Amino acid sequence: MKYELIVIGGGPAGLAAAVSAYQNGLRRIAIIERDLQAGGILNQCIHNGFGLHRFHEELSGPEYAGRFIDMLPGTSIQLFTDTMGLEITKDKRVHCVSAKQGYQVYEAESIVLAMGCRERTRGAIGIPGDRPSGVFTAGAAQRYLNIEGYMVGRRVLILGSGDIGLIMARRMTLEGAKVLACVEVMPYSCGLSRNIAQCLNDFDIPLYLSHTVTDIRMKNGRLSGCTVSRVDEKRMPVPGTEMDFDCDTLLLSVGLIPENELTRSAGIEIDRRTNGPVVHENMETQMEGVFACGNVVHVHDLVDYVSAESERAGRAAAQYVLNGEASGECITLRNGACVSYTVPQLIRPDNVEKAAEVFFRVNRIFSASRVSVYSNDQLIAQYKREHMAPGEMERIQLPKALLDKADGEITVACEEA
Repeated sequence: MKYELIVIGGGPAGLAAAVSAYQNGLRRIAIIERDLQAGGILNQCIHNGFGLHRFHEELSGPEYAGRFIDMLPGTSIQLFTDTMGLEITKDKRVHCVSAKQGYQVYEAESIVLAMGCRERTRGAIGIPGDRPSGVFTAGAAQRYLNIEGYMVGRRVLILGSGDIGLIMARRMTLEGAKVLACVEVMPYSCGLSRNIAQCLNDFDIPLYLSHTVTDIRMKNGRLSGCTVSRVDEKRMPVPGTEMDFDCDTLLLSVGLIPENELTRSAGIEIDRRTNGPVVHENMETQMEGVFACGNVVHVHDLVDYVSAESERAGRAAAQYVLNGEASGECITLRNGACVSYTVPQLIRPDNVEKAAEVFFRVNRIFSASRVSVYSNDQLIAQYKREHMAPGEMERIQLPKALLDKADGEITVACEEA
């Protein structure tokens, strides 16, 4: 069967992209989702705080996903759940498999990649010590508790201060567990400030910055304790700073990785800074007619931004099918001083109506500061900031008039005011 658009991933990004494409004129649209139902990771995020930007309401994760799922009836969008995408070919054929349909190959005029991201595991960070039960990623523990109904432990230590770990500190406490501490190897938190306040400070859970787990112990096959040590500026453990925690559970919140195996196998260029595909201003990858959005491109803080970005990708996919490929010379965006990455990486000024939105992250904490934009070492714009931190994504708007004056390359840098 041939579709105008196939969206791979039925989470908040894929749903928003499909609905946007339908609203912009496409009718033969399919969403391929590997889980049993649409909604993605939001289905297990039962806490509130979603939707303040997009819907101007405070919603839980399932409620936020439900808003987009409720938009599907009455459209011609087909949703294939329990279906795993296996391969994308250069001629836009999507190979997938499901228990009901078996092995299927669908043809598409355009594709939107919206596979989301996955968690880093213990193996990725190499914690020494025993290999007991009781060590979970924070997202796995969240699913066990919120969806499956299993309590994963009673005395909990959390490694990493990513937002999922912070939220699970509060969730485990509310379920009656004792959360002993949150341990972060960096000298700053990697989560949103509001989550530090609401999930740790409100429950008197200590946060140890510049610390990490240096040993794991077990008894009868179950985690029985962890050793935590302070680290130096090279992130090496400092002898004599060890602290022992008597715990039966260790949750890992040590970073998220965009889920891009399909992207790589299709030969689409990956940005080593984001681990996501290189994209243009309209979220098109460097494979014509293939777009990407959400956490598969770069890890977002707020699902509201995911939805806005995905709606842009869906709209661009519709324009591609109906009007053809966008054209024009490209400006390359680069990260300057104290900036980890920029998204998009490429901007075609001819394809920008009023302004191009640029997302980026800094690599250290700033107080009063400036975001400086350069073209060939010439300062062309500045934006004031009162505070910036690595755990909080930043964004700026680059007006079309400014892009038209840029000479082939733009660099985004940050500095103290």
